[in-house]
Amino acid sequence: MTGLGGMPTRPCPQTVAAIDLGSNSFNLLVASLAGGQIQTIDRLRERIALAAGVDADGNLTEEVQGRALGFLGRVAQRVKDLPAAGIRAVGTNALRAARNAGAFLERAERALGYPIEVVSGREEARLVYLGVAHGLEPDPGRRLVLHIGGGSTECVIGEQLEPLETDCLEMGCVTWSRRFFPDGRITAGALRRAEIAAGVELQTIERRYRALGWTRCIGSAGTIRAVDDVLHANGWSHDGISAEGLARLRRAVVEAGQVDRLSSLRGLPEDRPDVLAGGLAILIAAFELCGIDRMRVSAGTLREGVIHELWARHRQEDVRHRTVRGLVERWGTDTAQATRVERTALTLLDQAGPGCSAEGETPRVFLSWAARLHEIGLGLSYSGYHKHGAYIAANANMPGFSRQDQALLAALIRTHRRKLDLEAFVGLPPAWIALAPRLSVLLRLAVHLNRSRSARQLPPSFSLRAAWPHLELGLPPGWLDGHPLTRADLEEESAFLGAVGVELLLVEAGP
Repeated sequence: MTGLGGMPTRPCPQTVAAIDLGSNSFNLLVASLAGGQIQTIDRLRERIALAAGVDADGNLTEEVQGRALGFLGRVAQRVKDLPAAGIRAVGTNALRAARNAGAFLERAERALGYPIEVVSGREEARLVYLGVAHGLEPDPGRRLVLHIGGGSTECVIGEQLEPLETDCLEMGCVTWSRRFFPDGRITAGALRRAEIAAGVELQTIERRYRALGWTRCIGSAGTIRAVDDVLHANGWSHDGISAEGLARLRRAVVEAGQVDRLSSLRGLPEDRPDVLAGGLAILIAAFELCGIDRMRVSAGTLREGVIHELWARHRQEDVRHRTVRGLVERWGTDTAQATRVERTALTLLDQAGPGCSAEGETPRVFLSWAARLHEIGLGLSYSGYHKHGAYIAANANMPGFSRQDQALLAALIRTHRRKLDLEAFVGLPPAWIALAPRLSVLLRLAVHLNRSRSARQLPPSFSLRAAWPHLELGLPPGWLDGHPLTRADLEEESAFLGAVGVELLLVEAGP
């Protein structure tokens, strides 16, 4: 059975796992799907405080890395018997910001035994919305979803399961608490300064969100659930979080005066006192600026969104396919040519041997997407269009793609023509360092073989024999003589590849 781009579908795993490497807490959710709803099988949670474990140079300290690696080692034991295709680990704001995130991720992936994707802020917001929306009853109105994490705050307006606006603001309960209450003292003045600063961040999205409008406001993540717990336990609000209840909690926090005295607040989880004031300031600012009277609280969050996304991918409802189609349409790409290049590239991949293989379908899907997108830069300019296309792939809002995914696509697009610059692959995850340049070679050959932009000009049969870094491209006898432009391209390509240690021989081969 095949799906989009001729890629085989895989049976959907019975059980899947989402690992959320948040800026405050790390979480594991193991679940199955029953009647379209998540059925939780197991949970693990530990407060790692990644965002708080950053030194003056912006690096994660050894202490916080040790806590994180210990948790991931325990998670590895729990998920080791699950199929790899049913496991996804996602990193968020702290791993986007830390200067030594790359080095830490290498250690973390060894401890976990699986890749870890660092998602962009907007992608984090989209996944949060999926987690929230799947847990709600169908509602025709628009929803405003607010998610206050440890290092960032995600804001989304959506309808049903579709997010319409997604934003990630650089403020969270950990970072705001460290910034405005560094010594643990909570004063009315410090809390108000924190609220004003949060309001300044929120002003960047206020006009767009008010223009769209919403009928319901939903809150997600630890800070909002903790506030809801306190309001309910003290009788200050019922059926969610009210503006009046927030005002009463604000007075209680100021009266406490110290972070270590907040533990006496009835209903407050024991791991929340040191980050409550910062998260509360952000929540109050959102209520004030957006005119929120009441907020319902959702149990769904990013990890639930990741779970639903995993199942969607196995049902061939992968949002990444839709994202690629959207980019193709937006930049006016010649879809017929892209399809020809894609078909040729995948044929070459099938012949390229184990040197281009990896677990799962990953090389195939990324080569397919790179072929579809290799000419998007033409929408800006022919001159250097491969560089323009790489910039678009690296920086566009691409729902479903992690930062590493976009970097890989950008590298393949950047290197599909002219000199093969291996520097383009520096910084990719270790698993891709050797594989990505080989996929680039296949894409380059596919582009050359379709130089005439006509299906009739493609060789009726061709073959690739690969013993990397030695390649033999077999073409029908006399075919190159009848296609001198393609011959010139392939001979130049042989020189380009030779400069990076890859030998390309052009040979005549019978049918």
